[in-house]
Amino acid sequence: QVQLVESGGGLVQPGGSLRLACAASGFTFSNYNMMWYRQAPGKERELVAAITSPGGSTNYADSVKGRFTISRDNAKNTVYLQMNSLKPEDTAVYYCNARYSTVAELYNYWGQGTQVTVSS
Repeated sequence: QVQLVESGGGLVQPGGSLRLACAASGFTFSNYNMMWYRQAPGKERELVAAITSPGGSTNYADSVKGRFTISRDNAKNTVYLQMNSLKPEDTAVYYCNARYSTVAELYNYWGQGTQVTVSS
């Protein structure tokens, strides 16, 4: 059974830091590209950061470049999102996404999300 379980969300003051984790099970984690998305109230879900399989390249949304860092530990089947210098506009539900494609199929899995609230 495929599972992606996010943790590490919470309430933090502006300028603070949080580290999100997404623990994966039920599939070969090292084969999958891993992404973090977020969705704020009334807005569409947006891609925040991505890391390729098995961990060579990263990409970030312009709004988080220089503040957020995505990383993965294939031995622990876990992807992380280190978030520094947090701003109120970073408030959203953050989702972990795993994706792997072959010529014939796309495998695409989502976690349940973790709430991040940046407020004084």
